[in-house]
Amino acid sequence: MSIGSYGIVRGADVSPEDVEILYHYVVDRNVNSVVTLKTLDATSILTPVYHNNNTVGTSNPSFQPIADVEIIGGLYNLKLESADFSELGIYTLHLRPKQIRTKITDCGVLASLPSVRGLIIDLSNVLSTDRNKFSPQSLVGYRIEYINPTDGKKTPNFYRVVTSNFYCEPITTNLTNTNQKAIRYRYSDSATNLMFLTITPSSAPSTRPTTIPYIGQPEQIIILTNTYFNPQTIEIEMVEHDVSTLANALYGNQSKAMESGVYTIYDKNNNIYKQFNLYEVKDEFNETLYEIREKRTDIDESLNFDTITE
Repeated sequence: MSIGSYGIVRGADVSPEDVEILYHYVVDRNVNSVVTLKTLDATSILTPVYHNNNTVGTSNPSFQPIADVEIIGGLYNLKLESADFSELGIYTLHLRPKQIRTKITDCGVLASLPSVRGLIIDLSNVLSTDRNKFSPQSLVGYRIEYINPTDGKKTPNFYRVVTSNFYCEPITTNLTNTNQKAIRYRYSDSATNLMFLTITPSSAPSTRPTTIPYIGQPEQIIILTNTYFNPQTIEIEMVEHDVSTLANALYGNQSKAMESGVYTIYDKNNNIYKQFNLYEVKDEFNETLYEIREKRTDIDESLNFDTITE
């Protein structure tokens, strides 16, 4: 019999600021290409759900979550604006961790530990809205993906993971080996404009000490992505009729004006939902050819249900 730990999947306590929401629209499923691709503001439409008084347990109330303070991991409200979904068709939402694009300033080593290789990022190349993410140890666990400088495409299925990040400053060292770079880096206790990122894997395996893993090159564009949650895809289909409106046509109150031939369908509150003209098309011998039900564009409000049934 073996004993182990199970249940390693947990809900993410992610801030809406760390989420990107993309969506594209197509008229129907026969369209092969994406017609519209947009980005939604996650901070305005995505809100976390907090514990309330009804979620407090009784085993030890002193240690239970405080209402409206602790986030319920993985549970969020998604409030979509109707203006972004005004057309009938299929919308596909893609929720993914936020991506931060910047470039590598240098690939260097630490002066005190020459075996430690890492990436140096100049924070002036980072957007001001993303710069608050670049504080010591705040990028641990982030994924780094690389843009090929030759063709501008992202290298598929290739990434590195950040293991630490600290402020740093360059220093010049005297080296006997002219093949090595004279500029090295050391950690700084005060905030600087440079940050040293150690990543994994960055060292050669013991079986082949001369095989150095690729970590990037100066001036190469990289994509930093948090790993707080897995990307999610949601499909939304905007239709003219839903279950409620179809129920009006099937089970709602209805009336037919015998003189004018106006056929009226009402909703559950007895408001006029649809109106149709009912009439017959006859030939020159007064023989009925067709019975027509034609949708009315001008609603006859005098056929209000409560009025005609009083």
